[in-house]
Amino acid sequence: MTRFGYTLMTEQSGPRELVSYAQRAEELGFDFEVSSDHYSPWLTEQGHAPYAWTLLGAVAQATSRVELMTYVTCPTMRYHPAVVAQKAATLQLLAEGRFTLGLGSGENLNEHVVGAGWPTVATRQTMLVEAIEIIRRLHTGELTDFRGEHFQVDSARVWDVPDDGVDLAVAVSGARSVERFAPIADHLVAVEPDHSLVTAWNDVDGATKIGANGARAIGQIPICWAPDVERATAVAHEQFRWFAGGWSVNADLPTPAGFAGATQFVTPDDVAANIPCGPDLDAIVEKVMAFKDAGFTDVAVVQVGDAFQDQFLAEAAGPLLDKLRAADS
Repeated sequence: MTRFGYTLMTEQSGPRELVSYAQRAEELGFDFEVSSDHYSPWLTEQGHAPYAWTLLGAVAQATSRVELMTYVTCPTMRYHPAVVAQKAATLQLLAEGRFTLGLGSGENLNEHVVGAGWPTVATRQTMLVEAIEIIRRLHTGELTDFRGEHFQVDSARVWDVPDDGVDLAVAVSGARSVERFAPIADHLVAVEPDHSLVTAWNDVDGATKIGANGARAIGQIPICWAPDVERATAVAHEQFRWFAGGWSVNADLPTPAGFAGATQFVTPDDVAANIPCGPDLDAIVEKVMAFKDAGFTDVAVVQVGDAFQDQFLAEAAGPLLDKLRAADS
C-alpha cells in the first residue's frame, strides 16, 4: 500500500503555525510528514525560513504516531556532516524511532550563505558520498576519525545514538546520481514520478531494492487546493512559480531575487498546467497516483501557500486521503 504524507513547507509558514499543521495532519491520518530544510525561501513572497531542526524537535514532541523526515538536508556546506549526524541521532531519540534523515547535494540558494562558494555537481556528489560515510560511522556511537578529499573528522563521537540508528534517504535525479547513491542509501527520494529512477535503483549492485526489505521510494508533489480555481491558481503562481525552472536551474540560482527574475515570464496558466489548482480532489488524486504508477512507495503532498492551509486541513485533507486510499486499493 502507498503511504501518503504531508509537507511542512518551511518557506511559506512560520514555526508555530507549522507545528500546529503537523499536529492536525497527524490527527487526519497522514502516514508521514516531511520538512524542507532551507535558509531562505525560494521567492520573497513566501516570506519564511525557520530552522527545520528546531521545528522537527518541537513536532516530535507535539505528535506521537506520524513518521518524520527531512526533505532534504544538505550535509556538506551549511552543515558539517558530523553535526548532521549528531542532530539526526538526537531527533531520532526524541521521535522514538519515527525519523528518517533525507539527504541531498543541496541548492546554491541555501548553501552559499556560509561563503564557501558553490561547487560543480560532480564535486557536490562526491562531498555527499563522504558525508554519508561520516554519518554512518558516527551513528555507531564509536570514536571516529576520518580523512577524505573534502572532510576531516578528528576524534568525534556521538554520545546519544538510537539503538537502531537512523535510516538515510538520498535524493536522486538521474542515472549518475542513482549509481552513486543507491548502494549507500536506505531509501530513494525524487520529486518527479519517474519510473526509470526506481528501475535504475533496483538494478544497481548493492542497492536495497525498492519495495523489498523496507526500502522506499519517496516522492513529493505540490498541489494548491482552494474553494475556486482562480484563487488557487493565483496563490500557486505567487508562491510556487519557481518550480517551473526545473532542478538544474533551481539548484544553481543563489537568491530569491534570482528566482524572481528567472520566472518573470511564467504565467498563472503555466503554473496551473503543472500543479493541480482548485477544489477538484479527483484531479489531485490523479496527479498524486502518478507516483504509485511509477513505482514509488510514498508520496507527500505540498499544499502550496499559507493562505488556504487551515481550510485545506479542515475541509479537504481528510476527504483527499480517503480518495487516495480508495484509488490505491
